[in-house]
Amino acid sequence: MLSLADRVILASGWTRRLIALLAGAFGALAMAPINVGPALVVPMVVAVWLLDGASEGGPKRFLAWPGGGSLRLAFGAGWWLGFGYFLSGLWWLGSAFLVEPEFAWALPLGVVGLPILLAVFPALGFVVARLLWAPGASRLFALALGLGLSEWLRGGILTGFPWNPLGMALGGTLVTAQAAAFVGLDGLTLISIALFAAPATLADGNAGRLRWTPTLVALAAFVLLIGFGAARLGQTPPGTVPGVVVRIMQPGIGPDEKFRPENKDAILAHYFELSRRNDAAKGVTLDDVTLLVWPESAFPFILTRDPQALSAIGSLLPAHTVLVTGAAREEDMPARGGHPAYSNYYNAIEVVGSGGTLLDSYDKIHLVPFGEYLPLEGILRQLGLRHFVSIPGGFEPGTRRRPLVIPGLPSASPLICYEAIFPGAVMPDVGPRPQLLLNVTNDGWFGLTAGPSQHFAQARLRSIEEGLPMIRGAATGISAIVDPYGRITQALPLGADDILDGLLPQPISQTIFARYGKMSKVVMAGCMLLTLLILRERFKRKTSQKTV
Repeated sequence: MLSLADRVILASGWTRRLIALLAGAFGALAMAPINVGPALVVPMVVAVWLLDGASEGGPKRFLAWPGGGSLRLAFGAGWWLGFGYFLSGLWWLGSAFLVEPEFAWALPLGVVGLPILLAVFPALGFVVARLLWAPGASRLFALALGLGLSEWLRGGILTGFPWNPLGMALGGTLVTAQAAAFVGLDGLTLISIALFAAPATLADGNAGRLRWTPTLVALAAFVLLIGFGAARLGQTPPGTVPGVVVRIMQPGIGPDEKFRPENKDAILAHYFELSRRNDAAKGVTLDDVTLLVWPESAFPFILTRDPQALSAIGSLLPAHTVLVTGAAREEDMPARGGHPAYSNYYNAIEVVGSGGTLLDSYDKIHLVPFGEYLPLEGILRQLGLRHFVSIPGGFEPGTRRRPLVIPGLPSASPLICYEAIFPGAVMPDVGPRPQLLLNVTNDGWFGLTAGPSQHFAQARLRSIEEGLPMIRGAATGISAIVDPYGRITQALPLGADDILDGLLPQPISQTIFARYGKMSKVVMAGCMLLTLLILRERFKRKTSQKTV
């Protein structure tokens, strides 16, 4: 009778594709909100066996790596496994297409089309792994290197989409996520792949008792990760910033038909009622609040062009209370070279003081494709597509990342929406290091699905990497105050319509990743160079063998 490993290795055709698809789909259980990290064992072990089965020969013989197997079979296995993973993990994107009926026809493009494209990355990772393939435990590192590089590229190519990276199998659980303070998300990805692929070697019958070694080493490493995380979390809490009280207003309003300019007065009245609410349990009123936070895109109008709304907000705020809110910003551009004057629009954070004074602002740099701008706009508009946000021509990106100055608070690094999911890219380009991460977002596009939980899990990992607290205000959740170890001190659940009051945690000493975070790019580039050098040597060896 064939073993399970043999059945996977020898599978062909649609059986092989189905195995890869189901294994990839199972792997999504490692992501939020389920967060069963060891679920990644299934796709990683199956990945090893599928690559073992990518033997020489087959209909595309010219794609076969001499003595190493068919790249076509490796690419196909990686694509089907990736398609299952992304389809299972990103199905919630379809919710955004149902907010406005005019987009409903394009729902399959988001739910199926994006996974089809994203699956190319693990497919390429499988090809790299297969090129490095060798018998024994070394193939675990080949898989980690191949998939690790493909995940790194996924986070950077074409503005990047590092959503649900494989490293979140460790990064989604607080105790194992602590290692990110040293190695960051990219390091967690390499570790996750190698650890969870290790049981594949249990099927190496010709290795004898040695076949247990990789699994035992992986278990020991996993226990060490847990022990390190527990010890780090057991340290004395960092304390709070004296004199700072934070209130986050989560209005529970999504970007539906109610969020229209004609409903401005009702929307502001709802915001004001929540912001003024007394927190009886904590004895906090708005007069006690230092920082009031409203979410991304809080207004269905341009706040800075509406003096009536600004005046009303200014009257709401006590003298020592500052509002930080998401808002679209319009900037007039003069006529030039025969072209008429026009307006640029930015997805911004505005800092508003008592009396309605604008104190500071930040323009979002990392825009969301299809949400805030349309890639290949000339072509896609002819197909009936446009970006979701109703802004003429879409948003323009900001020019640089800089600290946000908020009176009464430490310097903050502003992050709008999914800017918080990019590791090593949340600090200002110049100037002193901020002492706080401030994230505003509107995940209402995705309803009560897994999307907002995945978004929050990745944002929280930035606090661990940087050793900084995070204040996060979301329109429909998840809003939270997070300490520099990633612990949630206060939170509002998804779908709640409420306020959150809390104290601002102190930052801790700069982490290894924060100090040398830019080195992660150097390390990944080094991994790529190492791969090329290994391939070059193998080509030389094969060429010399043929010559002899």
